[in-house]
Amino acid sequence: MQLAGARVLVTGATGGIGGAIARALHDRGAHLLVSGRRQDVLEELAAQLGDRTEIVVADLSERDSPARLAETAGAVDVLVANAALPGSGRVEDFDPEQIDRTLDVNLRAPIQLTRALLPGMLERGHGHVVLVSSLSGKAASARSSIYSATKFGLRGFASGLREDAEQKGVGVTVVFPGFVSDAGLFADSGVKLPRWVGTRTPDQVAAAVVRGIERERAEVDVAPLGLRIGTHIAALAPVTAARIQRRLGSERIADAIAKGQRDKR
Repeated sequence: MQLAGARVLVTGATGGIGGAIARALHDRGAHLLVSGRRQDVLEELAAQLGDRTEIVVADLSERDSPARLAETAGAVDVLVANAALPGSGRVEDFDPEQIDRTLDVNLRAPIQLTRALLPGMLERGHGHVVLVSSLSGKAASARSSIYSATKFGLRGFASGLREDAEQKGVGVTVVFPGFVSDAGLFADSGVKLPRWVGTRTPDQVAAAVVRGIERERAEVDVAPLGLRIGTHIAALAPVTAARIQRRLGSERIADAIAKGQRDKR
């Protein structure tokens, strides 16, 4: 699908990764609707991008917010569902409201936005849905039960949606970032990884979003080769992979990430 002239809704645009995605899409000639909770950050992003940019303030943890956002957005050619909340930690350390809020933003909102915007895409015979997941949506690890549930859910939703939509001209892409430096939920935790664990940048995630849309890719991983191989092994042999991860100190890293994210839930 060509992005030049396309009307694109990007959620979670107030975060560093969302901002990078918005800039990459704008560079390809798209007309952007950037959405997030903080109006001041959205206005700053719109000022940086210049023309072809609109802002829509929305808190996707509110039950009726996805429907209101879709109504405000109107006819959209591309949805990039990027908004997410942190969900690292033991499930018993979350209160019910925190669990519901994470499920609402990370999984329910992308599904509801797709449900609202997809009919217009199907009627026009073209469009694209991008769901920003995580490698935690392919292989879970310690302290990731809530977060992985939401990200696995996006992959399952996309797999079924793709079968229903692609034959009618609407593409579906899931993007799976690993650890992202400089911005995003991992970067916000302040945790430093061992030297052998590689990262990717927000711009590389943004490039993957663009590639998924323009090349009609079903899934795009954004991580170093070693991490991608490890994720594949973990999907095939989760118990064995978990044992290896523990020996490499994965629980210590997971605890540190959960602690760094706790106040941001």
